Amino acid sequence: MKSPLPVRDGVNATRVRIPKEGPWATAMEYVLAKFGHVDPAGIVDRFERGDVKALGGEIVTPTTPLNEHEFIWYYRELPVETRLPVELSVLHQDEDLVVVDKPHFLPTTPGGMYVQESALVRLRVMLDLPDLVPIHRLDRMTAGVLLFSANPETRGKYQLLFEKRHIQKTYRAVAPVRPELELPLVVRSRMIKSRTYLLAQEVEGEPNAETRIELMKSRVDPATGETLGLYNLEPHTGKTHQLRVHLASQGIGILNDSFYPVLFDQAPDDYTKPLQLLAHSIAFTDPLTRQAVSYSSKLELSAFPI
Repeated sequence: MKSPLPVRDGVNATRVRIPKEGPWATAMEYVLAKFGHVDPAGIVDRFERGDVKALGGEIVTPTTPLNEHEFIWYYRELPVETRLPVELSVLHQDEDLVVVDKPHFLPTTPGGMYVQESALVRLRVMLDLPDLVPIHRLDRMTAGVLLFSANPETRGKYQLLFEKRHIQKTYRAVAPVRPELELPLVVRSRMIKSRTYLLAQEVEGEPNAETRIELMKSRVDPATGETLGLYNLEPHTGKTHQLRVHLASQGIGILNDSFYPVLFDQAPDDYTKPLQLLAHSIAFTDPLTRQAVSYSSKLELSAFPI
């Protein structure tokens, strides 16, 4: 369903579904009842300015009846966000595809307290590409290679690569070394992630997550005396927090991970201690050119610079 309002400042208009009946005489009364606790004056102002539209582009006014339109769109009044002290860089750009190096701490898409401070919104503004959308996602705390579609007409072909798992991805991670752990190792487990529970969990049942773990190098941390390893990780599935859970399950939780194996209390971001997990490379056969392509991150993990 295409929004009747264009992307503004890199951010999509908000869509609201209007009920067919209820105690509200107008669409505006319903929106006020649902969202008025946030910004009632701002909501009324948007309706009065003609900034609220229906699917066909019709202006929704303060007196538009409740059941005249099923969906309406309007722009949220966004709070001023403090710019995160991290930068992303473009690795590749053509008319169909944009590949970037996402830094730690920057979310892929808007959510919660991060809207303008997301890779998607930053890139839309920076590259003047309002149709840009992510083809896949990286956790906010994970850095590395991230792909975006710039052309709605070819977007589905790239999305299909991920749906059919025709993508080869490698990650790098820094974690403790367990000499008794026989590597390389393939970890398989069944993972679930509830919408109401913060952490992913491993449960009994048919495996739906698989990761190959290989130790590349090791060194002794002079500050702690702990032996740290640089690991190469090859996920063959893409479950939420899969790599973090699989390493923690082997007793080698990723350095600076505040979720696994132990969930720490929420605290402000410490930019000196990023999660030591990097989406290092991605390779696939381009569905448009039929040529094999690969993209590699230029970032390093601070705990194990190469």
